[in-house]
Amino acid sequence: MFAKLFGTGAASQTDIDVREAHRRYRAGALMVDVRELHEWLEHHIEGALHLPLGELMHRLHELPRDREILLICRSGNRSGRALRLLQAQGFERVSNVSGGMLSWLRAQLPAVRL
Repeated sequence: MFAKLFGTGAASQTDIDVREAHRRYRAGALMVDVRELHEWLEHHIEGALHLPLGELMHRLHELPRDREILLICRSGNRSGRALRLLQAQGFERVSNVSGGMLSWLRAQLPAVRL
């Protein structure tokens, strides 16, 4: 159980870079942003579901089990934790966007900036 929750290198198998995340998102994957509201309001990916990490366990019912889920945060750390939490809850089609919004913006991928 500990390995399933916290991983022993398995997370690297579910990390994807921002360009691959963008491709999968455009193909129909659900992007879930686990950052806090103030971060989300600064900039976010249009159409992404905002679901802060602290609320994740209470809002699992909002996540589809029949669709790929891409998790993103600021740098990839919180979304990596979210990935392990979802995997522990039986979600199988889930990936962590490596580098998070920092890498997304650096790659000049589309984002809503308020």
